[in-house]
Amino acid sequence: MLRLEPRAQPSMLMAWFSPVLAVLLTALCGVILFSAVGKDPIASLGVFFYEPIKDLRGWSEVGVKVAPLLLIAVGLSMCFRANVFNIGAEGQLVVGAITAGAFILYLDDGDTGGAVLIAVALLVGALGGMAWAAIVAFLKDRFNANEILVSLMLVYVAELLLSWLVHGPLIDPDGFGFPQSRLFSDGFLLPNVLPGTRLHIGIVLAFVVSILGWAYLSRSFPGFKLRVGGLAPLAARYAGFSSRRTLWTAMLVSGALAGVAGACEAMGPIGQLTPSISPGYGFAAIIVAFVGRLHPIGVVFSSFVMALFYIGGELSQTRLGMPSAITGIFQGILLFALLACDVLIYNRLRWRK
Repeated sequence: MLRLEPRAQPSMLMAWFSPVLAVLLTALCGVILFSAVGKDPIASLGVFFYEPIKDLRGWSEVGVKVAPLLLIAVGLSMCFRANVFNIGAEGQLVVGAITAGAFILYLDDGDTGGAVLIAVALLVGALGGMAWAAIVAFLKDRFNANEILVSLMLVYVAELLLSWLVHGPLIDPDGFGFPQSRLFSDGFLLPNVLPGTRLHIGIVLAFVVSILGWAYLSRSFPGFKLRVGGLAPLAARYAGFSSRRTLWTAMLVSGALAGVAGACEAMGPIGQLTPSISPGYGFAAIIVAFVGRLHPIGVVFSSFVMALFYIGGELSQTRLGMPSAITGIFQGILLFALLACDVLIYNRLRWRK
């Protein structure tokens, strides 16, 4: 029989192979799932994993999903490495979209816009997400409030705030009562990277942030202090590293990147403020961060996989008649598969008679 035996030391090979194995197990579970509902499993997996990337247009749509996931996941990787559990990136994304959208609606008269104002709008979105994350950091720092619960509850506050704004102060007066803001003029929309597609410059920004995040964590002394504070808090305190500074740095950077992701969504594929500005990118990015091993470069791979889940789920609904929950099902399977595979980092399978 197969038994688990503890390893003398953690396996670095399994640490990096575990996410790949988890994706393969997720695909295997997909075969079982599609077979159980009477679908051809091979053809269904083709719709889910191959159809989204069979042509340039499909790649561009995947890139549209990768941009916010990658931005948020880089910030969350920094947070989790610092042992700060920010679960409210979804709310920070929403507030970033609100602040950037309100800034645009205030200035937008049809003739303004341009690269400078687009950059300022992105900065305003970052400040909005940062301010929302600062609430969590302050309550944690001042009252030792649990950052998991506080950040999670603030998500629903942000969503209700957005709903109130698009039903009231920011509603489109010519929108026949629909809960949405005015469409942003072309001068405030992010320029497209590929003509004829929806892939905007936010994908370039996301890759740049990923590289900068890697440089910060791996090649800078502040990043070293942040990692030490997460791995060994007592050692960090003995060395004189400030746990308060680590908390604030991790939360503010994570909130800022989530805010930028929200601004990119509002100024990119959506082009206005709506109650459903995000399909859950802030929560999905938590899985992305862990599948990417909390590494700013590793999350590039995992954000691509998660983007495939989003596009594949949409295609499965239209072509296979699957329910809208199919994307969430695959996300959950991937998370549980990763947790199961991570057991092999500290243990090995041995056959015993």
